[in-house]
Amino acid sequence: MTPAVFVVDAGLLAAADVGTELVLDGAEGRHATKVRRLRPGEQVDLVDGTGLRCAGRVSRSDGGKLVVRLTARLVEPVPQPQLIVVQALVKGDAADEAVRTMTEVGVDGIVPWTAARSVVRWDAGRAAAARHRWQQIAREAGKQARRARFPEIAEVATTAEVCRRLRGAALGIVLLETASERVGGVTVPRAGDVVVVVGPEGGFRDDEVDAFRSAGAVFVRLGPTVLRAATAGTVAAGILLSRTDRWHGD
Repeated sequence: MTPAVFVVDAGLLAAADVGTELVLDGAEGRHATKVRRLRPGEQVDLVDGTGLRCAGRVSRSDGGKLVVRLTARLVEPVPQPQLIVVQALVKGDAADEAVRTMTEVGVDGIVPWTAARSVVRWDAGRAAAARHRWQQIAREAGKQARRARFPEIAEVATTAEVCRRLRGAALGIVLLETASERVGGVTVPRAGDVVVVVGPEGGFRDDEVDAFRSAGAVFVRLGPTVLRAATAGTVAAGILLSRTDRWHGD
């Protein structure tokens, strides 16, 4: 089994050298000692969510604190291509599951989008708290998936902003159940941004489809079945990543 992953403040981890002892306390320390029940001698990985991974061995474990001596450090390169999912806003539990599973499968960025038919709306007062929740979910899912880089959660986007992302992408994809081409048939570039747009439960409005087409997007369907908005992005991401060196290597 791969070592358990715990998150450390980026500045603290960056300043630590091999041989340094770091103390995990607070929520991370309690999780390590009370839930994982780690003991001296066991191996763990410490990450900062931005690509730095430090291997370590537990020196002491008591009182909700874990002391870890670092044995190695590695800055993981930014993976290519970068997979960005534009996720139309959906209701609470479905949104949480979408963020969680997309993080686990390897998505690099998630852009919340207010589609015309989105039932959920993030107004100015709600947007900051909702985005923070997505960031926390991505953090926890990133730990579970043993990731050193956690996906960036962007600010909520308008349709015009989504179109700008599609124009700037190496490949822009819109998931549309009536499309003739399947996502598995798309040629995935080796580098750059691959942007995938997932619509709301009510589907895209015609003007959104026209705008995405004008932005150069490729319209594809996932397969013979219609998925919910909360699961479509995860399935599409898995299919696309399976066609890259990120999953297979050179």
